[in-house]
Amino acid sequence: MANNIVAADGSCTLASLDQKLASAKRCSHEGVVAGAKAAVVATVAAAIPTLASARMVPWARANLNPTAQALIISTVGGMAYFIVADKTVLATARRNSFKGQHSTVEA
Repeated sequence: MANNIVAADGSCTLASLDQKLASAKRCSHEGVVAGAKAAVVATVAAAIPTLASARMVPWARANLNPTAQALIISTVGGMAYFIVADKTVLATARRNSFKGQHSTVEA
């Protein structure tokens, strides 16, 4: 009985809390991996036109110093990471929240 943590309805045990913690860790890990992949792709996709325009377009050549170019590229990579990681964590959590439930439709 010492290993059980009981909620008001008697449904919460230490084993179920461990299972929920493991599921949360798995969800966040999937989000990190997906976010990192998206950040790499977005960084390359942003770097090519940014660096090319800084050398070919007269306005960009005059106004975008190397710091501005790096800021543009890193901002795109960071945004892609956080957006994809957040969407992946939410989708995984939503998928796991319905995994053990049975649909009961009353007619």
